[in-house]
Amino acid sequence: MKRLGFLAACLLSISSVSQAAVTVSGDVLSPGPVDLPPGGRLSDVISVAVPNAESYWLAAALLRQSLVQEQTRLKAGVLFDLQVLQRTALIFDRPSRADLAMRLYEQINDMPVTGRQVTVLDPIAIEVGFARNVRLDDGDHLIYPLRVDEVEVLGAVAEPCRLPFVALQEAREYLQGCATLADAEADYLWLIQPNGVTRQVGIAPWNRESGQVPAAGSKILVPIKNDDLDPPIPELNQQLAEFLATQLAEVVH
Repeated sequence: MKRLGFLAACLLSISSVSQAAVTVSGDVLSPGPVDLPPGGRLSDVISVAVPNAESYWLAAALLRQSLVQEQTRLKAGVLFDLQVLQRTALIFDRPSRADLAMRLYEQINDMPVTGRQVTVLDPIAIEVGFARNVRLDDGDHLIYPLRVDEVEVLGAVAEPCRLPFVALQEAREYLQGCATLADAEADYLWLIQPNGVTRQVGIAPWNRESGQVPAAGSKILVPIKNDDLDPPIPELNQQLAEFLATQLAEVVH
């Protein structure tokens, strides 16, 4: 009897540890915590929370505690590279570049580490099997935001711009509405879609890519030029775009 009681206690302990508590917020019918059994998946949470059919599913976000440490390192690396760029720019007598590096440093430093995982959170796509029904962990957080009819341009610009979203407008065309700096990389930009997918897009006459259209709520990173310095920092802009992709289009509580 004692052995059976001990086994039952062990099983109960394992079950309670394995059970996941996931939080859902934003434009959903039933926001708040959702208790999941071991092995619970996105569809289990969605069926309880019921996202509004008119909320902006493309910008929905899955925030995971398991990714926080990795993204903390990413943020620290971007901040370190911006400090290096600032010092190197001063050595090479590029004061405007140094000022831009410090301004970007301050902007990134103020941004949270979210733990966002890039995944499709469209409830219909998950239900019919067009998207992965991801297994969830304790502490995960799902956010379904309202639609934002803007595109944000940031990076090597006089100041970050929020421009009206225009359907089917190319990413490079948004730059006409935001003053880019002489310290900007002129051949590329980084397009960060509201679902967190990033892509480097050629915009110069020799490498121009067509069909790169931002969705509402996208971010466009104007890269900061650094290949004329010694040493250059070739991964800075990509890592900057990757960190910006972890930020939310809009946080709705």
